[in-house]
Amino acid sequence: MSAKLEQATAEIKKYRPEIIDRLMKYAATDMLLFWGTDKNLIQRQEKEWGPLLRWASAEFGEKFEKTHGLEVSEKNQKSGYRLRAFLEGLSDRELAGYYLAALNMRSVLLAAALVKGRINAEQAYKAAYLEQLFQEESWGKDEESVAKLTERRQELSEVEAFLKK
Repeated sequence: MSAKLEQATAEIKKYRPEIIDRLMKYAATDMLLFWGTDKNLIQRQEKEWGPLLRWASAEFGEKFEKTHGLEVSEKNQKSGYRLRAFLEGLSDRELAGYYLAALNMRSVLLAAALVKGRINAEQAYKAAYLEQLFQEESWGKDEESVAKLTERRQELSEVEAFLKK
């Protein structure tokens, strides 16, 4: 992963504006904005995701709207001025870590919290894979899923260590 992070840093130097544009497109479909319908899952999302969404709203001056369906909020599609400014203010190294974390977790908001030190890699992992972990508790685990989650957890730890250098 370290080589992957170094390569990502080199790519950021070449394609920085395009990568920031790509990340901004992800903001409207951030996985923290799509909540489940199961009462127990929603309670867990409120406990884990609620504080992160409140932090992101305060940090980026946006009210991110969550949904229980698949529709993307029109408000979320039009937001992001301060998020863009945040991304533009990151060093190439930080943006590389941010980018890989955002792809790993399907969340630019969780990646921002990780880069800013609001959460650590373990907390990011638990928030990013909350629904999958919830399903495993209810229905059991399978080897392939466990292997992928282990790999994702390790990647986030490596991103966190990379950002601290």
